[in-house]
Amino acid sequence: MKRLLLISLLVLFSLTPPLSVAALEQYRTEAKHSIAIEATTGKILYEQDATTPTSIASITNLLTAYLVYEAIEEGKMDMATPVTISDYAYNLTVTSPVTNLPLDARSYTVKELLEASLIASANSATIALAEKVAGNEAAFVDKMKEKVASWGISDATLVNATGLTNDLLGDNRYPGTKDDAENLLSALDVAIIARRLVLDYPQILSITSKPSFKMNGTLYYGTNWMLKGNSYEREGLDGLKTASGTSMVATSVENDMRVITVVLHTTEGETYPEKRFTETTNLLNYSYQYFKPLTLVEAGKPYHDSQITIFNGKKATISAVAADDFVVVKRVRNKNEVMAETNGLDTVWNAPIEKKTVVGTLTLTDSDLIGHGYVQQQPSIDLLAEDDVAPASWPASWWNYFVRYVNEKL
Repeated sequence: MKRLLLISLLVLFSLTPPLSVAALEQYRTEAKHSIAIEATTGKILYEQDATTPTSIASITNLLTAYLVYEAIEEGKMDMATPVTISDYAYNLTVTSPVTNLPLDARSYTVKELLEASLIASANSATIALAEKVAGNEAAFVDKMKEKVASWGISDATLVNATGLTNDLLGDNRYPGTKDDAENLLSALDVAIIARRLVLDYPQILSITSKPSFKMNGTLYYGTNWMLKGNSYEREGLDGLKTASGTSMVATSVENDMRVITVVLHTTEGETYPEKRFTETTNLLNYSYQYFKPLTLVEAGKPYHDSQITIFNGKKATISAVAADDFVVVKRVRNKNEVMAETNGLDTVWNAPIEKKTVVGTLTLTDSDLIGHGYVQQQPSIDLLAEDDVAPASWPASWWNYFVRYVNEKL
């Protein structure tokens, strides 16, 4: 009865009206670590003890999946490539208490193993993928370390491809690591990984949006109860990963904005694993209620009369226009104008110049920052020459060069 009452209260809270401004200032997730970001810009929408490294368990599989997709992009394999299940990976399915699926066929496609890894958290499937990419898990861990370092993550502890603790892996441990070693990342680190995965390989969402999959002729159900058809279903949510009954990485597209949330170690999550779904729901509600996308400048338009100067052209100046729509994220209650700064437009260009030549950049200068502000740098776009500009005709061209010579040499 107590459990049912708590579940009812959690569901009721997730369906309550949006928070007032006063409540907004006091809002906290019931988790040790959490963060919400907008995916395209990387703007942080909410942050709570998001920089403390902690155990992430099978959320590790998102980083493993990234390296699998990278290997596919490099032409080293494809989704139909067969993967042999090593004795190490196979034995974990029959002799260990870790989360797994039967792998008796000993050979599966990359796609089958990705589905098993991401939807069912099958540890042996994840290990098999790591071995396929790098030859062995230790070499794969080296790739993991190199990749997160390239994204500016410097506080990670990575010892395997799955997030299991070393004591569950027998002799198959990363060299020099202790028996109780496990993967440790902060919520901010996880958000960076999830963002890179969604932006660089959005095809992963075709897997993480599936509530179930078939393998060996058997239908297996995932643990993400926020997907379509489940008890905590949320329209727009299409991934990404649950872990250990207490943690979740989610992403959803609503109101023309993709948000990524990370909730790690919910309060009483070991007893009530559904709390990760209610806390994720509340954090998504918060994000979509209090932030909105804003088009700072449309593609093909100048930003505040941005232009370049042209030497010896039939035109002395032309507009520098946005290469794409520059969409940023603004806090609803922030009444200040969102600003950006142009860079490179003080260069004088020599005619001729072609239309759409990159002539500068436009970089957001957002001062309404939460926590670390952005997961990486503030976003920017290219500025392009609006038109072709032909050289000036003679004798105007001769005169232009004469004047330049006099100004520079005499």
